[in-house]
Amino acid sequence: MENKNKNILIAPLNWGLGHATRCIPIIKALEFHNFTPIIASDGIALDLLRKEFPHLQSIELPSYNIEYPKNGMFFKMKILANSPKMVDAILSEKRLVKKIIQEYQIDGIISDNRLGVRNKKIPSVFITHQLNVMTGNTTWLTSKMHQYIINKFNECWVPDVDTVPNLTGDLGHLEKPHDNIKYIGPLSRLHKKVLKKKYDLMVILSGPEPQRTMLEEKLTVELQNYEGQIVFVKGKIEAEQKVTDQNHIVFYNYMNSQELETAFNESEIVLCRSGYTTIMDLAQLGKKAFFIPTPGQYEQEYLAKKLKKEGLVPYCKQEKFKSDKLLEVDLYKGLKDLKTTVTWKELFQLFLK
Repeated sequence: MENKNKNILIAPLNWGLGHATRCIPIIKALEFHNFTPIIASDGIALDLLRKEFPHLQSIELPSYNIEYPKNGMFFKMKILANSPKMVDAILSEKRLVKKIIQEYQIDGIISDNRLGVRNKKIPSVFITHQLNVMTGNTTWLTSKMHQYIINKFNECWVPDVDTVPNLTGDLGHLEKPHDNIKYIGPLSRLHKKVLKKKYDLMVILSGPEPQRTMLEEKLTVELQNYEGQIVFVKGKIEAEQKVTDQNHIVFYNYMNSQELETAFNESEIVLCRSGYTTIMDLAQLGKKAFFIPTPGQYEQEYLAKKLKKEGLVPYCKQEKFKSDKLLEVDLYKGLKDLKTTVTWKELFQLFLK
């Protein structure tokens, strides 16, 4: 069957920028293999993809209204309090997807953690690095619930390897893997380049509010004492790019993929959250980094602890960060490329059946 003009709905969750950015190589691969991607999301995730792919059709989906508490200790309580709104949004998007399938003649679905973006009548793929969902003492429950939903999709693509070493550890690996799980290798929109060093430190922020702003404000103060040149990407997707110079720090509200790739390659070390998409980018580029996990987000805390234990990347809690902690980076190996190649042609066969 010919895949010319087959429309594939690709829908990342709007939870920071990670889900949207790791969909960029998927969208490019779909176009390369003559599919027509149609983007669906909300908020800054949708804004980012519209900037990256202005020539593609895009659709706004209902927001999950995910908010972080100012105090990470209350993260689980806040998520539970928001859960009725999330359930409403998931049911709304499920109804909306039915209409989208008819209106846009959708032939396949790729959902990055959007639980309601699927349909029994057409091939539906779920992308996640969290087969186990870390929530402290309720991990067993949230993991079972997540796996139940994953099994409703035709396939689940995990952006990691099923061998050791790997990037996700217990997050992305089950003792008894389900039949529909495929390990596709880490995804990154960035490529390693040999460029002259321009910055001693790159700071890149993302993630839901108010934690993104809280870390931005803290680092803006703490890094005044840092000796070296800094490029500071705030991760605020706005209508226009804003660049400001402040002593030894160059601030950007956001960068597009090409600009980020250059800045990463021109930087000695990276200071960032321990979000999984960022970890995949750092591994692809073979970078040394320092992590500040989002307070209360068990997944980021787990990944930071895992990579520190393996001697790859140091981390500390947000409230304890001081600029001199960056000296610890030299004591760690940094992340390395796992040297995998995503077999897009094989994966996309699902949409040709």
